[in-house]
Amino acid sequence: MKFLTNISTDPYFNLAFDEYCLENVREEEPYFFLWRNRPSVIVGLNQNVFSEVNLGYLEEHGITLARRVTGGGAVYHDLQNLNYTIIGKEPSPEPIAEALRALGADVVMSGRNDMFVDGKKCSGYARRVSHGREIIHGTLMYDVDLETLTHVLDVPGSKMQAKGIASVKSRVCNLKDYLPGYGSLDELQAELQGILSDGAGEMELTPEDTGHIRLLAETKFATWDFIYGHSREADFMRKAKLPCGTVEATFKLDRGRICSLAFYGDYLFDLPSDELARRLEGKRFEASEILKVLEGADVPSYFKGTSAEDLVSVLFGLS
Repeated sequence: MKFLTNISTDPYFNLAFDEYCLENVREEEPYFFLWRNRPSVIVGLNQNVFSEVNLGYLEEHGITLARRVTGGGAVYHDLQNLNYTIIGKEPSPEPIAEALRALGADVVMSGRNDMFVDGKKCSGYARRVSHGREIIHGTLMYDVDLETLTHVLDVPGSKMQAKGIASVKSRVCNLKDYLPGYGSLDELQAELQGILSDGAGEMELTPEDTGHIRLLAETKFATWDFIYGHSREADFMRKAKLPCGTVEATFKLDRGRICSLAFYGDYLFDLPSDELARRLEGKRFEASEILKVLEGADVPSYFKGTSAEDLVSVLFGLS
């Protein structure tokens, strides 16, 4: 297969690169590219980020959140994960699996869209069809930080019900353990590129193409509306012990905004919390926006001895 080169590690640019190539780079034969992201969580098109991702952990550790235009579940990327994309008519991940087998990893295709080694998942992929052409893209976990992977997908609080696609959890592994002949992911990437291209040669995008990709990244993939606002309806319950007593918040989010909220518990108060809850309805479920509303609302009157920051920590599962 012919290939493109994409050295960016910006998740928004890379997802835009995928979409732009699918829609605009027309080739008779399938082509591919290999790429990496800086630490990031990528959710599927129909997933609710609030029920799938530990947003507080991402913010605390500087991990990027992004949404792709294909289906499937949430995945964690870092620079020790190699992503592949194949675009064409009815492309298959089988060439990737065959290349890994040729390099010594006993890869088996299994499940909905996964590759397994020794009964553990090392790769998953998703697909999308557009105008008679198809894109498949997936992960190849080489030496991914598995502890971070576990944390980013461990959502605090109780998720009661969410509409959309839930991530499927599997036992996972790194390919590094099954490819001891390679000293780094750079070496493995070069070897895979050689096998997959088999001398077919490199394709090139124009500076104009790159400009369109950057614009698509900025106006779509990096926007709050696409990342958060695309989240469908979900119900949550969060509970914490605060200076006023135990506070339990139950709320519903839709398209990234609070559409209903109620507080319960044994907390002390001067004014009923229903009034404060109504002030938060319709607001983006974003810590800075919620804090701004609460700072102008005299929170201690509704929850004795409690600050706006305390209440934000309850809503976002940070207590």
